Amino acid sequence: MSKVPAWLGQVGAELTRIGERLDQRRTEAEEERPVPRTAPESVPPPPVYAPSVGAKPDPVAAIPWGMRVAGEAAWRLLVLAGLLWVLMRVIGAVQLVVMAFAAGLLITALLQPTVAWLKRYGMPRALATAVTAVAGFVLMALVGWFVVWQVMENIDDLSNRVTDGINELKRWLLDSPFHVTEGQINDIAKTLSDAVGSNTEKITSAGLQGLTVIVELLTGIVLAMFSTLFLLYDGRKIWHWTLKFVPAQAREGVAGAGPRAWSTLTAYVRGTVLVALIDALFIGLGLYFLNVPLAVPLAVFIFLGAFIPLVGALVSGALAVVVALVTQDVFTALMVLCVVLGVQQIEGHVLQPFILGRAVRVHPLAVVLSVAMGSLVAGIGGAVVAVPLVAVTNTVVGYLRAYSAERTVPKLPAQDPVAPSSSPSAAPASPSPSSSPSLSSASGEAPEPPAATPSARPATAEAADGRE
Repeated sequence: MSKVPAWLGQVGAELTRIGERLDQRRTEAEEERPVPRTAPESVPPPPVYAPSVGAKPDPVAAIPWGMRVAGEAAWRLLVLAGLLWVLMRVIGAVQLVVMAFAAGLLITALLQPTVAWLKRYGMPRALATAVTAVAGFVLMALVGWFVVWQVMENIDDLSNRVTDGINELKRWLLDSPFHVTEGQINDIAKTLSDAVGSNTEKITSAGLQGLTVIVELLTGIVLAMFSTLFLLYDGRKIWHWTLKFVPAQAREGVAGAGPRAWSTLTAYVRGTVLVALIDALFIGLGLYFLNVPLAVPLAVFIFLGAFIPLVGALVSGALAVVVALVTQDVFTALMVLCVVLGVQQIEGHVLQPFILGRAVRVHPLAVVLSVAMGSLVAGIGGAVVAVPLVAVTNTVVGYLRAYSAERTVPKLPAQDPVAPSSSPSAAPASPSPSSSPSLSSASGEAPEPPAATPSARPATAEAADGRE
């Protein structure tokens, strides 16, 4: 019985070896068996009667070139339009501050040459600024007081003459060939009186709003005075501080365009003031000799209207003609019209080309469109600021275009006529840092900066002198 377990162990070991050999043979057979390859999916050919269809092109290539260019330009224009819309909303929210600063900038352009003149005679900058600002503000206050005084002095005479003129117009309409009856005239007068009576509440509310307008006007005047004072004193520092917000790559071009824009604005303001003075003087003398009442206030109104080109002269001249027609007669009104048209023709063809020059010349269509858009955005102040803004923009864009064209045009190296470039001894004689940067870097010396272009030197000089 003791031999039975040993025998069973041998039988089990033998069976284990047989199983291992079977597994090994099965593995070898599977490795030698070829792996069946799956047949690729094949697309059946189209029938004979079906037309051949080519591959569809790329959608970008299918769109015409002109349409792609239009699409690229359209979304950029939409972005610019959105930016302008947001900018106009911001300006509308702070319109009082923007208009006050614009008025201060125009007054600064008018008074800055006086500050420079006083400095040349040895007066300190602070004292020259104070004297110029105080004298300018006092002069403008005196002009305003004189206009109000003249209106208050002549208002009774004007009202009497207006009444007489209306009666004379009524008699002329009755005797005219238009067949106007007295009943029709009375109906028109009754309609006007009813309209005034029905709008009494609106007139009262407008009077109450007038107090708010007066407060805003005084606030704007104070802001304009402070802006003028600091621009006269620290204009150069403010300009240099503003240049820090410009990217470094475009800073040189903007620094050159700034003095030219300031020169354009200064020339425009001084030329406009001089032209307005001449218009007001000659038209005022014509009104005085024709015995038109309120000649001085009308002359001042013509002076102020000259700051709005084309439109201001038209409105102020029409007002003078209407006053002459109501207070005098038709012949006097025609004579005033001749005086206004004559002075405006001299202004447009002689004074403006001679005084303003070509630097600030703007096309009449651009003037009309800019005045219209400025008046729609900011009223009378926007109409006054629109034309100098267009003139300055024209100058800046022209300079930047010329500046970028000058930077992009490759400059050929100058050749010495005595030593031709073909001689072998002239080539290594005077190596320049710009032509051989490897030599300067190898010797350990820093390469010299490129020389400033001729257009950049006067720009820097003007930046230093134009803001003094």
